[in-house]
Amino acid sequence: MVVRSSSAVCFQEGRFEESTGVSHSVASVTVAYNAANLLPRQMEALLRQTRSLEEVIVVDNASSDGTSALIAERYPQVTLLRMPENLGIGAGLAAGLKYAALEKRHDWVWTFDQDSVPNDDALEVLLEGTESLGNNDGEVGIAAAMPVHIETGICYPPLLWRDGYVQPSAEQLRKPIWFADLVISSGCMVRRDVVEKAGLPRMDLFMYFVDFEYCLRARSLGYKIAVVTRSRFAHEIGNAREVRLPGYSRLWQDRAPWGEYYMSRNLTYAAWWLYPSSRTKRFVVRHLARHAGGVLLFGSNKLACLRKMAQGFWDGRRASLGIRFRPS
Repeated sequence: MVVRSSSAVCFQEGRFEESTGVSHSVASVTVAYNAANLLPRQMEALLRQTRSLEEVIVVDNASSDGTSALIAERYPQVTLLRMPENLGIGAGLAAGLKYAALEKRHDWVWTFDQDSVPNDDALEVLLEGTESLGNNDGEVGIAAAMPVHIETGICYPPLLWRDGYVQPSAEQLRKPIWFADLVISSGCMVRRDVVEKAGLPRMDLFMYFVDFEYCLRARSLGYKIAVVTRSRFAHEIGNAREVRLPGYSRLWQDRAPWGEYYMSRNLTYAAWWLYPSSRTKRFVVRHLARHAGGVLLFGSNKLACLRKMAQGFWDGRRASLGIRFRPS
């Protein structure tokens, strides 16, 4: 059950006119958990977009730090959906998309994590890029902005899926618009008919791979995922930091053990049950082995994380899903 704030007010300005002359409405959905200290920066950025949103929506995943009170008091024009308990990013996204796309019938839904801050022109650039494609490149069901790590300026590139993750080429990343298979939910814009045809994000995954599973589901229905390179937003992925070895440099996300569990379990589940093939299974085993090596080199809670990864791999192979651990 979702409890709606009685102070919700929808925006009615700035509807986007495509070249066809058809008016499109866009709403944003942010899934938040104990985000009272983070949300003001994002809310201010969403409210000052050069192309205004019809509605700004926050899904509060049963926060205990006054997140709902902050939104209700400081941003009465924002629609607040209150979850009765923390059911994870999957349930939060599902509640937001159900409300924005299926109930309110917005044409596009722009989704965010709580720690993302879009550039002031991010929505305008994203819509212009999507419009410029017309129907020449097939049906675009998802359009994604580029996430940028604030401290280092490094972009987190969307990925291709070839029985496993494949990094886009440098040439692709230089293009103003290109097509990916996997984008993170934060900063991506989903068309209403994708939600109508593909359904809602899976709640039983709880968190991690929820967005990638949804992208693969949309791709299986023939939708394309456009990446608009000039549309950008600041984004933090956990406790990310730059790590260096001779000839090697990357951003390392220091996950909590429960996070490593869901990452391992859901990726394994996808390889064994959703998109099973020998190539995909080999990729997952290699990927998790490399990640375990990274945990040993760079992780702060090595043994607990490795144990949870192993448990996640076992549960993923058995398709044992649902909420096993909650954020501490």
